[in-house]
Amino acid sequence: MKVNIVISSDSRYEVDRDFLRQVAISVLARMRMKGKIEVGVNIVGDRMMTELNKKYRNRSETTDVLSFPLEEVTPAKKIESLGKKVGFVKSPDKVLRLGDVIISYPQAQAEAARQGMSIDEELSILTEHGVLHLLGIHNE
Repeated sequence: MKVNIVISSDSRYEVDRDFLRQVAISVLARMRMKGKIEVGVNIVGDRMMTELNKKYRNRSETTDVLSFPLEEVTPAKKIESLGKKVGFVKSPDKVLRLGDVIISYPQAQAEAARQGMSIDEELSILTEHGVLHLLGIHNE
C-alpha cells in the first residue's frame, strides 16, 4: 500500500504531522486497504469549523471532527439489490482519493483537557474517527 497523507494546519496550532500521518496509515492498514491512497487531514480553528458545520450540516456551532468523503460508499445490501459493484472508483492515475478529515484544534484541546490526555492523543482519536468515516464506517 502506498499512502499519501496530506496534513495541513493553521500555523497557530502545534501539530505533530508525522504522528498523525502514522495514525491515518495504521487505520488504513488495519482496514486492509490496498493500492495507492490519498487522505487529507486539516487542522482548523473553531470559526472555520463552525462555517463548515453550518454550510454542510446546517448547524450553527462548532464540532470536533468532520469528514468529507470524495465518494459515498453505499451499504452492500443496497448495492447488491441494485446489481452494482460495491466499493470505491479509482481515478485514472490509479490513486484512491478518499477525501478530507477536518479537525477543530480548540475542540480537541478542550476534550483532551477534560479527559486528562495529551493533545496528540486526542488528535489521534479524531484522525482515526475521521478516516473511518471516509471509509464508510459510521457510529450510528
